[in-house]
Amino acid sequence: MTKEIMSIDEIRDIMRNGECIEFNSLLLQSFGAYAQDAMKITMEINNKYHTLEELRELFSELTASKIDESCIIMPPFYTEFGKNTKLGKEVFINSCCRFQDNGGIEIGDGTMIGSNVTIVTLNHDANPKKRKNAIPKPVKIGKNVWIGSDCTIIPGVKIGDNAIIGAGSVVVKNIPENTVAVGNPAKVIKEIEVNGD
Repeated sequence: MTKEIMSIDEIRDIMRNGECIEFNSLLLQSFGAYAQDAMKITMEINNKYHTLEELRELFSELTASKIDESCIIMPPFYTEFGKNTKLGKEVFINSCCRFQDNGGIEIGDGTMIGSNVTIVTLNHDANPKKRKNAIPKPVKIGKNVWIGSDCTIIPGVKIGDNAIIGAGSVVVKNIPENTVAVGNPAKVIKEIEVNGD
């Protein structure tokens, strides 16, 4: 990385504030530089056998944060940035997931993510003259959430603790805790009874 590239902490701060990412800006150039690092690490993850311990180490390098030893990540895994993903404890991520985490992805303890799930955190400006600008909106997934295979979660969505997202759903708005949501767009179809046992 050159001195002209922004640090990970600087980028995370800007993303938290939801500032527009202007085309040809230093921020966008920084994303491009970190994307090279993400490609290198994901190629290593996806194209060689690794033990679960080795995968956690590689994922820690990819996210620039320590991944807890209770987490399980099944390759292949895809991301264009990687440095703005935060995982809790006992998180399970199945194979072929795609995290566009520039805007920030936070996943709570005990959450399970099925195969082929896509999480997106950037939108583009609707104005065609500014279409190349990007607008970050973080995705926050609570504790003990179960996201079924082939789901897509769009920027700015929050999914509450214990929620279930049915396979193939497209989540375009917040999902309350202790509910089941399915469909495109995903809609709550029932509440989950949470017992003490």
